[in-house]
Amino acid sequence: MSSEPALDDDADIPAHYKNKGDLTKGAIKSHLTRLSVPMMWGIGAIISFQLVDMYFIGLLGTEELAAVTFTFPITYMIFSFVMGFGIAMSSVVSRLIGEGNREVQQRVTSQGLLLVLLLSLVLAGIGLWSQNGLFTLMGADPDLLPLVINYMTVWYAGVVFITIPLVGNSAIRASGDAFTPAIIMTVVAVVNIILDPLLIFGLWGFPRLEIQGAAIATVIANAAAMCAGLYVLYVKKNLICFQQLIRFELFWDSAKRLLFIALPAGLTNSIQPVVNALIITLLAKSGLEAVAAFGIVSRIEAFAFIVIMGVAVGMAPIIGQNFGAKKMDRVNETLRLAIGFSVIYSMIVALILLIFGEQIGALFQQGQGVINYVVLFFMIVPLTYAFSNLVNGWASAFNAMGMPHLSFVMIVVKMVFLMIPAIYIGHFYYGVTGLFVAIAGVNVLAGASVHFWCQSICRKKTNQFSIKA
Repeated sequence: MSSEPALDDDADIPAHYKNKGDLTKGAIKSHLTRLSVPMMWGIGAIISFQLVDMYFIGLLGTEELAAVTFTFPITYMIFSFVMGFGIAMSSVVSRLIGEGNREVQQRVTSQGLLLVLLLSLVLAGIGLWSQNGLFTLMGADPDLLPLVINYMTVWYAGVVFITIPLVGNSAIRASGDAFTPAIIMTVVAVVNIILDPLLIFGLWGFPRLEIQGAAIATVIANAAAMCAGLYVLYVKKNLICFQQLIRFELFWDSAKRLLFIALPAGLTNSIQPVVNALIITLLAKSGLEAVAAFGIVSRIEAFAFIVIMGVAVGMAPIIGQNFGAKKMDRVNETLRLAIGFSVIYSMIVALILLIFGEQIGALFQQGQGVINYVVLFFMIVPLTYAFSNLVNGWASAFNAMGMPHLSFVMIVVKMVFLMIPAIYIGHFYYGVTGLFVAIAGVNVLAGASVHFWCQSICRKKTNQFSIKA
């Protein structure tokens, strides 16, 4: 336990925490809308620049598109693992706000960002050392490997600029402010969109760097976001404090608070990109067209579920603060609103992709073989999105409540014990079609099972809080 006392009165707490930052009072629907909409905007900005990357790289050719697809599982794996620290930062800081402990908020935020900086340097070193062997193992042939390495060498060199904003923005959101992180992520998108064509194609006197240019644009854009985020945390939110940062005797206390959630959440998040890497390895046996198509549908899926991701991120501080204040009725109301919306929205997205799959695929690649695989995927998998998003939604909720082990269990069961065997069996017997059917089948089975299991856990937790009250 920390030796730092909780604040006994709120005289020194900024007004931000007394009104909009206090999510334990007021209408849940209003809080959820206020926090989710800016996140949809911000996440949309990030996903949109990934789509822009895909568009410009697709103009270079199928090989380049396949090469950058090979990088997705690795960049996504690192991003997802560090996202665990973002989830932890949001969960811990939001609950500290609910408890009213201002000094610990500052210390955990400041020392947490230092922890992420050190972690990023380690990940970059491991990535640079292992990239040749790893991408060869994934199925990148000798002709394609130099393109993959050109991209990843730059990406690893700038990984610190990508990870720090991710966790810093989570601290800002924990205070009840989702608008500022959305602005920061929009800056990332705009800078990247401007730099992409200049550096990929060598326009206006810039060197033609092709696929490596896309990586450089990503790093520069995220460096701008890091500077903006640190400024907001230090000057506007007063969540970074040098005096708290250098309290190294309490560094392990800060680290434990975050690692308790960050490690299981990060490992849980990393499972999906590992499975994606296995999917790409299997698809590589069917040719570069299948790999390129999976790269397209992966980005389209991410863009399609900007709204769902925004709601998941937006509900986390609401659930965290109310769970910290032991207001389980408000936690349950937040879950009902978020999950109900997720199911309806998923069904709408599935219908759109089913009808317009061919036109969407043609935006990124003119090769008919690639488009055919895109259409095949959208005929099978989107029909099960509603079930798949149930798992993701419940995982986000339990992370916010400080119970990451439950999120870890549900994701491991779905992705390791169900998905991995299913895709290998499906591909072995029916090729690409069998693989896509396997993904859809696991979505349905896992989503339905997880939903009923998690509902029962929430009922038990509600009863526990009622008895204590």
